[in-house]
Amino acid sequence: MSKVIKPTPIPPSGVPLTAEVLGQYVRAQRTRLGLRIDDAASLCGVAKGTLEKLERGEGGVKIATILQVFSALGLKLEVRLPEEGKTDDWY
Repeated sequence: MSKVIKPTPIPPSGVPLTAEVLGQYVRAQRTRLGLRIDDAASLCGVAKGTLEKLERGEGGVKIATILQVFSALGLKLEVRLPEEGKTDDWY
């Protein structure tokens, strides 16, 4: 019998974006889709170790790889400039 994947929580909104938070989003989406890490890595076209590093928020994962994982898992990364004169929108 295969192991049931329990969805992990989505990070709270409004927190500054860090490697750890980015990894939490990836893990939350992967588990929400019911994918084991090795299956998700295969789907994304990356090594299992690379996906593990990304989910743990470790450095050394190329931005191209992060974007590849996001695309494969159906995640969207959005970049917005802050409004003129405001600095509290930067994360």
